Amino acid sequence: MMRQYELVERVQAYNPNADENLLNKAYVYAMQKHGSQKRASGDPYFNHPLEVAAILTELKLDDASIAVGLLHDTIEDTDATRAEIDQLFGGEIATIVDGLTKIERLNLVSREEAQAENLRKLLLAISQDVRVLLVKLADRLHNMRTLQFMAPEKQKRIAQETMDIYAPLAGRMGMQDMRNELENISFKILQPEHYQAIVARLDEMQEEYRETISTISAELSERLATEGITARVKARVKSPFSIFNKIERKSIALEQLSDMIGFRVIVGSVEECYRTVGVVHTKWKVVPGRFKDYISVPKHNDYQSIHTTIVGPGRQRAELQIRTEEMDRVAEFGIAAHALYKDGASADLGRIEHESQAYGSLRQTIGHLTTGNSSTEDFLEYTKLELFQDQVFCFTPRGRLIALPRGATPIDFAYALHTDIGDTTVGAKINGSILPLVTQLRSGDEVEIIRDQNHLPPVNWLGIAATGKARAAIRRAVRHAATQRAFALGEHVLNMLLEREGVMLDDTEAKALADALGSPSRRDLLIAVGEGKVGSEPLAAELAKLKGLRKRRRKLDLPVADTADGWFALRATDLFRFRVPGGQRSGPRAKAALAQLDFHMPVTVSPEGVVPGDRLVGILQPDMPMLVYPIHSDALTDKHDSDVAWVDVRWSLKGGEDKLYPIVITMESVNKPGSLAQISSAIAACDANINNLVMRMISPDFHQMIFEIEVRDLAQLTDVLATLKRSPGLSAVQRAGIREAGMISTLEWDGKVDRRFADDER
Repeated sequence: MMRQYELVERVQAYNPNADENLLNKAYVYAMQKHGSQKRASGDPYFNHPLEVAAILTELKLDDASIAVGLLHDTIEDTDATRAEIDQLFGGEIATIVDGLTKIERLNLVSREEAQAENLRKLLLAISQDVRVLLVKLADRLHNMRTLQFMAPEKQKRIAQETMDIYAPLAGRMGMQDMRNELENISFKILQPEHYQAIVARLDEMQEEYRETISTISAELSERLATEGITARVKARVKSPFSIFNKIERKSIALEQLSDMIGFRVIVGSVEECYRTVGVVHTKWKVVPGRFKDYISVPKHNDYQSIHTTIVGPGRQRAELQIRTEEMDRVAEFGIAAHALYKDGASADLGRIEHESQAYGSLRQTIGHLTTGNSSTEDFLEYTKLELFQDQVFCFTPRGRLIALPRGATPIDFAYALHTDIGDTTVGAKINGSILPLVTQLRSGDEVEIIRDQNHLPPVNWLGIAATGKARAAIRRAVRHAATQRAFALGEHVLNMLLEREGVMLDDTEAKALADALGSPSRRDLLIAVGEGKVGSEPLAAELAKLKGLRKRRRKLDLPVADTADGWFALRATDLFRFRVPGGQRSGPRAKAALAQLDFHMPVTVSPEGVVPGDRLVGILQPDMPMLVYPIHSDALTDKHDSDVAWVDVRWSLKGGEDKLYPIVITMESVNKPGSLAQISSAIAACDANINNLVMRMISPDFHQMIFEIEVRDLAQLTDVLATLKRSPGLSAVQRAGIREAGMISTLEWDGKVDRRFADDER
């Protein structure tokens, strides 16, 4: 166990003006409070806070941080109180200790709710004082070093927590050495076989390439000295966990890794960094695509260095990291390398943010994560997405730098600029070319967002976005849109009831109706009606009571939402869902048609046929079934200026996944023997079935052939069309238009053959 005077000497070695009285008092107080407590290893408990303080001295932290390291468990594990520590050591130290104590009172992994709440408190404490994070990481590091004394299940639980939260936080703050140690200990516990295999291979490589390492180090130093560059060259071997990550990411075998050896070249200035690159690239062959300049564009955790990979003696690849002494110090200690607290001064957060981009970025992220009322699941997901991913750096057309997690898309870029920009995004130019919104961005990309003020983000963006901010905003926009749709539907239901009864509601009566049905306001009531939480019958009954109306026997059958996204099931078919889009025509026939829309609306499908995968449109006219067309149908052209209602329709394949769907295709065939057999064979080869066939001579040498076939989905139909297009003697192979389809379609719906629809179109 480290003695009292040894701790003081360690602090004075880097801070001659250290407050010796404060350190002595904290040492004695913690030792007395922990008294005879023991750890799982059997060592005195006081050994733990003492080792935490020792780790903090390695980071060269201020007196207050060392004192907090000694005191961090006193409130949690002894009879010490916040008031007592406040009185003895001052408010600054007491606040940090209390913040750490609040974190420790909850078991981070006992329940998901507790984990989220505890992590939220941790992040809030960190945003107020970065020393909370530094002490917490030192505490976790010593616990990991002594984890072997815990039960195996507890070891795995703590190791997983460390891998998920604490190691990434250390990396986010640029404390790479601490991150490596936390990850390697966790890796050893969670995957011992992989760990042992990699360590054994590293030992073999160090022995095998010992001479190569010495040769490269000597040649580097000598060559740089010849060029007038004074440099320190340090050979290193990559950490086991980083090697495992690379194996997983690239899906290669351990034996295929050829660049596990690395060298750090430490020079005196930024200019010498770039001169060193020139010397290295002149001396050895360079591995293409392995040059990265993090001096010009630092990483989000303040890391700066130039990376390049060379082919050295014996054709052994070696990665070089070229940096200055200051950059090396930041790479090793991260935020702790900044002179954050001098002469015992309190934290100046503005100054810290200026000196450390990593901490400034972390505080902004924490501010975003900890505001709002996100659910436990969302909070954990967003936190891991925002805090714990590698980053790419992209630019706006005006040169603004945007840091995003690896795998981010233009959607994430847009939301990083502003929520309103993200919500109204409809496209993006990447390096001047219009590319899909699902395109993953790479460092150096210039991204220009294309917007439409009338656009709202669709729910499927949640599967595309990679950042927590984007996902949160998309969920919020989707929920808001769903609420607006539910409100509009609820208002429609209420207006129909009022119109049927011939009465009106004033504000007082509307409030009374809402109260009677357990809603705080008229708007909340209408939303509940639209979402199906309040049925039309209870609404009608309460309205009758309120207005003194006689109870009617006739049931009002109105649609209510049965899905979270505002789409309604068409129970007549069980194959479609529908919703009414905004911007409907105001014509009387369209209004009358929409008034008749409900769950049991009869449906007739266009004779062209529709298959799962098609985008669909429903057309409504009064006293007629809903007519469902594929979006490409030429019949829709004439509907644009008609007084009809347009309805969004999508597939809802409950139990219909294995169903076959009739579809009409057309082609032109050379008039020769065997052409029909050739077409039939091609269709059969795609596992499709022929229902009906119409042949029409269009010239002495060519026939038009119209087939009604049965397919499972759009993918199979595409396969059929592609196969026919490759067949000799066939041309103009495509899905039939409305007129051709009307000549052949025998489309059945609900067991009935409906020819009226086809006849009308003809």
